[in-house]
Amino acid sequence: QVQLVESGGGLVQPGGSLRLSCAASGISFSPYNMGWYRQATGKQRDFVADITRDTNTNYADAVKGRFTISRDNAKSTVYLQMNSLKPEDTAVYFCRATLFSDYWGQGTQVTVSS
Repeated sequence: QVQLVESGGGLVQPGGSLRLSCAASGISFSPYNMGWYRQATGKQRDFVADITRDTNTNYADAVKGRFTISRDNAKSTVYLQMNSLKPEDTAVYFCRATLFSDYWGQGTQVTVSS
């Protein structure tokens, strides 16, 4: 059974930082493209960042220069380092694994507020 479990969300003040983790099980992790998406209340789910099996990365314009995606194949985990957080970054953040199949985690809430 494939599982993607996100962690690291929480409440942070504007300008602060958080590091999200997504631990995968039930798949051979290293070939998968891994991504982070987010969904604010009442909005559609949007792309945030992804990283390929070759560690090529892509970012949404809204997070470029502030967020960094990385992966540790030995731990079957993908990370999202989020710096200089803004209130508009508030959302549920989801992890996605894509190869021949497509898997999603349950999400972790990130709230940026003073």
